[in-house]
Amino acid sequence: MSAPTERELARCCGDAFGLRDTKNAHKPIPSDEAVSIRNLGACNFESPLTKENITFFEDERVVFCTSSAFAAQGPSTPISEVKTHHRLFEHAGPRQNVFYDPKNTKVGIVTCGGLCPGINNVIRGLVLCFYHRYGVHNIVGLKNGYQGLIKETSQQIMLTPSFVKDIHKVGGSVLGSSRGAQNVSAQVDFLQDHKFDILICIGGDGTLSGALEISEEVQRRGLKIAVIGVPKTIDNDIVYTDRTFGFETAVEMAQAAINAAHCEARSVENGIGLVKLMGRDSGFIALYASLASGDVNLLLIPENKFCMEKLMNYLLPRLKASGHCVVVASEGAGQDIFPPIGADASGNKQFVDIGVQLKKEIGTRLKQMGISHEIKLIDPSYTIRSSTANASDSVFCLALAHAAVHSAMAGKTGMMVSHLNGHFIHLPLQLIRGQRKYVSTASLPYQAFLDNSGMPSKL
Repeated sequence: MSAPTERELARCCGDAFGLRDTKNAHKPIPSDEAVSIRNLGACNFESPLTKENITFFEDERVVFCTSSAFAAQGPSTPISEVKTHHRLFEHAGPRQNVFYDPKNTKVGIVTCGGLCPGINNVIRGLVLCFYHRYGVHNIVGLKNGYQGLIKETSQQIMLTPSFVKDIHKVGGSVLGSSRGAQNVSAQVDFLQDHKFDILICIGGDGTLSGALEISEEVQRRGLKIAVIGVPKTIDNDIVYTDRTFGFETAVEMAQAAINAAHCEARSVENGIGLVKLMGRDSGFIALYASLASGDVNLLLIPENKFCMEKLMNYLLPRLKASGHCVVVASEGAGQDIFPPIGADASGNKQFVDIGVQLKKEIGTRLKQMGISHEIKLIDPSYTIRSSTANASDSVFCLALAHAAVHSAMAGKTGMMVSHLNGHFIHLPLQLIRGQRKYVSTASLPYQAFLDNSGMPSKL
C-alpha cells in the first residue's frame, strides 16, 4: 500500500486538515524521520508526577489519519501491527522520567505576533503546570516578543501563581508582543548568558519559524536548551493542526457583527450588510462564522477568487428577490483585484482594506445603474482579537499549555504541541516551515455554505 498524499488525507479526514495548498497538494505525507522529535539527552530524573495517579506516555505514537486502509485491517489489530506507512506522530503528555531537575530549571516564556483570544490562558496554564506539577519556580516572562531575547531591549517579569492568577480574565498578552525578526545568534547568547533551560514560544508561523532558528542555533552550540512552540493563530491556518486556540472564540464573536449586518440590511430598501473578518490567507473564520449564522448570502475568502462583474451578476438578482443581502469577506479576499500596499515588520503583505474597497466598488456600480441602496460596513476584527477566550478555547489553551510543559521537561526540542486527529501530539517545527492550511472549496463545510446560501461556486 503506497503512502497517501495530503489531498487523499484531506478527503478521508474531512475538514480536520483543510489542506488545499497547490504547492503541496501531491506531496507525500512525512516520513518517520521527518516526524521524529529531537531529544536533548537521557531522562535521568524521576518525574514529580510519579507520585500522582496519572497516565504516562513513553514516546508512544498516534495515528496521523484514520482511513479505509485502517478499517480493512480490522478493529482488533494491535496498533503496533497496523501498516501505517509513516502515519504516526509522537503522543504528547507526561513522561515518567524527565530530562531536567525541576528545582534547578529556569524557564522563559515569550509571546509574538498579533493578539488572539487565549494567549493569557496559555501563559497561565504554563506557569501553573510548571510551578505546581513539577516544582519549577524560576519562570520568567520575556516582554514584547523576541525583543525580549535581545540584551539591549529585554524586559523580564517573574511569573508566579499569584501574578497569573487572574490574567485569563483579560484579553491580549500580559507579556506584550512585537513583530519582526531578531538576530538569532544574539538571542541564543541571551539565553545562554542568563542560563535559561527552556524557552516556550507562543505565536504563529513567523514565531514558530523563529523558534526553529533558535533551536537550530542552540543545537549548533551544543547547548541543552529546550525550545517548544505553542501555535497561536486566530486564522486557524497552521498545517497539521485540527484547530488553533482563539479560532472558536472568533467564530462565536463574529455572530454579533453578522446579526447586526443582517438587521441593518433588511431594514432598508436594497440594503447590503458587509462584514469584514480576519483571515489573511485562509478563510476559516469567515466560512465557519457564515455557517453558524445561516444568514450570509455572499462569502468571499482568499481561496476562491472572484471578479466584480460576476459578483454583481449574483448580487443584483438577490437584491431584486429579497431586497437585501449579507456579505462576509475575509481580509485576504480579493487581493488579486486590489493589490497589496506594502509589507509589515514581519514581511507580511499589507493588504488593502477589502471591506472599504467592496463598499466603494459595489456602491459605485449600483449608483451607475440608478439603483438606490444602502451599504453598512462592520469590521469587528480588533474587538475579536483583543477579547477573552470562550469556554471551549479556554479548556483547549490549558491542554496545549500542559502538553508544552510535559514535552519541555522531557527534554524535547525544536517542536510544537498540536492537536491532530483527536490527539495532542509533538510536531517538529521543521515540518511546518513554509506551509499553510487552507479552506478546500471542495470540502463539506464549504459545500454546505453553498447549499445553504445558494451562492454559485464561482464568482
